Amino acid sequence: MAELAVSPLAVELPELPPLAGVRLAAAAAGIRYRERTDLVLAELAPGSTVAGVFTRNRCPGAPVEWCRGALKGGRARALVVNAGNANVFTGRAGFEATRATAEATAQLVDCKPRRVFLASTGVIGETLPHERLTAALPGLHAALRADGWEAAARGIMTTDTFPKAATRTAQIDGDTVRITGIAKGSGMIAPDLATMLCFVFTDAKIPHAALQKLLARGVEGSFNRTTVDSDTSTSDTVLLFATGATRHARVPSDGGRLLRGFARALDDLLLDLALRVVRDGEGAQKLVRIDVGGAVTGRSARRIALAIANSPLVKTAIAGEDANWGRIVMAVGKAGEPADRDRLSVGIGGTWMARDGGVVAGYDEAPVVAHMKGREIRIEVDLGLGRGRATAWTCDLTHAYIDINGSYRS
Repeated sequence: MAELAVSPLAVELPELPPLAGVRLAAAAAGIRYRERTDLVLAELAPGSTVAGVFTRNRCPGAPVEWCRGALKGGRARALVVNAGNANVFTGRAGFEATRATAEATAQLVDCKPRRVFLASTGVIGETLPHERLTAALPGLHAALRADGWEAAARGIMTTDTFPKAATRTAQIDGDTVRITGIAKGSGMIAPDLATMLCFVFTDAKIPHAALQKLLARGVEGSFNRTTVDSDTSTSDTVLLFATGATRHARVPSDGGRLLRGFARALDDLLLDLALRVVRDGEGAQKLVRIDVGGAVTGRSARRIALAIANSPLVKTAIAGEDANWGRIVMAVGKAGEPADRDRLSVGIGGTWMARDGGVVAGYDEAPVVAHMKGREIRIEVDLGLGRGRATAWTCDLTHAYIDINGSYRS
């Protein structure tokens, strides 16, 4: 595949200071790509806890199944991620690749294999050449650095056009802790669950049960509200590691009030990373926010927002800068949720063009047309039925999406 131009919606990496208890490195293992990094190793301090959320796709990759099993122990010592080969639909060979990788890594960091977490991204149905991967691990381990964040963010990219990372600080009973995450994703992006690969680290000391609860909630309000193409990947993985390297008040197993500030910071970071993924949607030229209100419930509002976000007709209209609000009405109606045509209101860019089942009297399309020419588009829908609200994010659908995916394996 030819090198892709950087998305016009790209945002720069923030400054990523070291995080106590984490060292990272990236290397070129030649798994699929040439002359670029495609393998990442992160070493975690002994005693680190872990939480994870994974795809609901019924044909998951071998690394997803490995992580689901490893997560039961609640502890982590290392993370290994490769790009270019998803290790999906590879049968026994896929499991052997995960086992060999975990065992080789465990020897390097002195832990049990089940404390090594794995993720793979790339082409489906091709056997992972894990001999290349394990051969690169010793050199990768020797190159581990506390400031290896950018290299790691780049090393997990596939059709991504820019690396994605974010960092926040939070307070736990007056003590400052840091949260930093990296992510990759640009196609095969839809809710249910993580919709790409995302790895988040904190130097806080948080029990596994509390960490899992925090992550599940945070993903629901971020990655599960974003979509690029409505396709749920076989490899979706979000992992959250807590190294416990910073001293603070003891956190109970249920988290409790001590983690309220931490939870807010984590939620904000996850949404930041999720939107960076949408900004890099394959062929994307516009970032789209969809706000739905007046639904019978919040869940109903979410389903309607995602129906709009996943509509090819809505997305192509946005790509063509066509203020065709009739397509939004169509998407509301097909969502299968309670809706009343004669109570429905639709707006774009702060201008309401339809209310109570018809066009607003004196509607002037000019400000809407001007808004549609921008890079960030906002759609508003009010169903007039209740208090349920939800927001979803997507991007437009351009011909470049076909070009990228039509030549993905070439």
